[in-house]
Amino acid sequence: MFDFEEELKKLPKQPGVYIMHDERDAIIYVGKAVNLHNRVRSYFRKIVGRGPQIDRMVSQIARFEYIVTDSELEALVLENNLIKEHRPKYNTMLKDDKTYPYIKVTVQEPYPRILFSRQMKKDKARYFGPFTSAAAVRDSVELINRMYGLRDCSRRLPEDIGKERPCLNFHMKRCCGPCAAGNVTEEEYRGRIALALEFLSGNYAPVLKDLKDKMNKAAEEMAFEEAAHWRDLLQSVEKVSQKQKMSEGIGEDKDILGIAMETENADADAVIQTFFIRDGRMIGREHFYMTHVSGRSAGAVLSEFIKQFYAGTPFVPREILLPGAADDQAVLEEWLTLRKGSKVALVVPQKGRKNKLVQLADENAALILSKDRERLRREEGRTIGAVHEIAQLIGLKRIQRMEAYDISNISGFANVGSMIVYENGRPKRSDYRKFRIKSVAGPDDYACMHEVLERRFLHGLKETENSSFSAFPDLILMDGGRGQVNVCLEVLDDLGLSIPVCGMVKDDHHRTRGLYFNNVEIPIDRHSEGFKLITRIQDEAHRFAIEYHRSLRSRAQVTSRLDEIPGVGPARKKALMREFASIRELSEATEEQIAQIPEISAAQAKVIYDFFHTEAGSQDA
Repeated sequence: MFDFEEELKKLPKQPGVYIMHDERDAIIYVGKAVNLHNRVRSYFRKIVGRGPQIDRMVSQIARFEYIVTDSELEALVLENNLIKEHRPKYNTMLKDDKTYPYIKVTVQEPYPRILFSRQMKKDKARYFGPFTSAAAVRDSVELINRMYGLRDCSRRLPEDIGKERPCLNFHMKRCCGPCAAGNVTEEEYRGRIALALEFLSGNYAPVLKDLKDKMNKAAEEMAFEEAAHWRDLLQSVEKVSQKQKMSEGIGEDKDILGIAMETENADADAVIQTFFIRDGRMIGREHFYMTHVSGRSAGAVLSEFIKQFYAGTPFVPREILLPGAADDQAVLEEWLTLRKGSKVALVVPQKGRKNKLVQLADENAALILSKDRERLRREEGRTIGAVHEIAQLIGLKRIQRMEAYDISNISGFANVGSMIVYENGRPKRSDYRKFRIKSVAGPDDYACMHEVLERRFLHGLKETENSSFSAFPDLILMDGGRGQVNVCLEVLDDLGLSIPVCGMVKDDHHRTRGLYFNNVEIPIDRHSEGFKLITRIQDEAHRFAIEYHRSLRSRAQVTSRLDEIPGVGPARKKALMREFASIRELSEATEEQIAQIPEISAAQAKVIYDFFHTEAGSQDA
């Protein structure tokens, strides 16, 4: 038994991190303190007005532990790492886990490439960004490579020059072909890179003019599809080139934060609005949700956002404008400065343009929170509300986790089963499972279902507590009526398990009409959220099973055809299946495209190509 009085006396008067555990030993809260003795003891005093959420958290603490650090900064870093790893229930959490795209120029290579990247590494490459539109970045990378004839392959140059024939991009005049001897010197290629870097650095006017001219010319010639293509590229370049310039005097790199918080809800959320400014240009804006903010000040929520957001993004601006002071602001500045490698300032502007921008961010946050309240209420009705409806309909006190099963086959070929999981009315795809039937050869859905259920629950009984199979459902939904329900009940009875089982009954037109539970068919209001949720679950189980069955059929077809090609063994077969999605796609590939696969030589590519273009091969394909 954990002796709180005794352990509280042992707390040191030093900085560190404290970790609260519940009775199941799950971590429910992580915090940092300048003085662990004072901070942790404060939770166990009778304090009025600290908020219902904190009171609820304290009531669930079964034990606590702590880690002493040398400084408050070390405590902040450790706290952030522990929150990210354990995602405790009562910590204010950043919902969004976004990464922003960059344009990466590998200037450290003799023949540089321009690439799309989600990370900014210390690898001597030049990075541009971050940007908010991944699609625009991809389009612009492709456009720049085509404009300047740059390579996008992974060949090692100059070591590999002349070893293999140029790829298809060279023959389509999309690449200047530095991989072939005599095509372009290193100096000439670097000249092309210099022009691309100039464009990425902001001198994009000539390119925009060229794209506009091409778009207008295509439109005049009634080539509307081509005109639309140039228009889309033009819009992508405008996004990436950060055309929307902010007011003068707001230059350099800044992030501007605004905040709006709920006050009525015990499980309140907050919205943080962020404007991203790079080199004086606003390149985009994003909003983020922070959960469990009830009882916390705006300064505390801003502090949590800054820690979690800037720990996950590789770029830290020189200045972050805030609507009010953040808790632990001095320590946050010190931490951000260490992350960036140069001075970072957290500023609360009182007047002027900067203050107006912060006010604008605040207004945007309030607007988003107001609009989303109604959307969140509707979403709760579709999920948690719908689950409550189902529970009331069949007389259960509580449903959190539901599992549904389905079988798919074609005349008994490749029998497969699917298990899908919904928690609180939402799909939990990480817990979905596929089953390839081992003991049933023909089209016997009941026997297949018996095997699937038996394997699922036997596996669950053997696994550890933290595995996905060990979490048993509060309700099992079977795609069918009495027969499927009885199969499930038989398996559960054999294993000594007691879990409610419900059948999703369909009418003659294959539409859900009700639930079969405890030997009774229960009708459902077709307009209710509960009915709509059951339909979604039924459709999802069916989709998941069919997709798995289709993938097995496709894989069997590809494997059998590849076995017939002379010289194609397991390694080459695997390489071909990795590169081409289907046998048809492989049969339509050119000899050059096949030869681009590292495991396939030019001679072998010709053999494969000829196989699919002889009379016998064409008929079989």
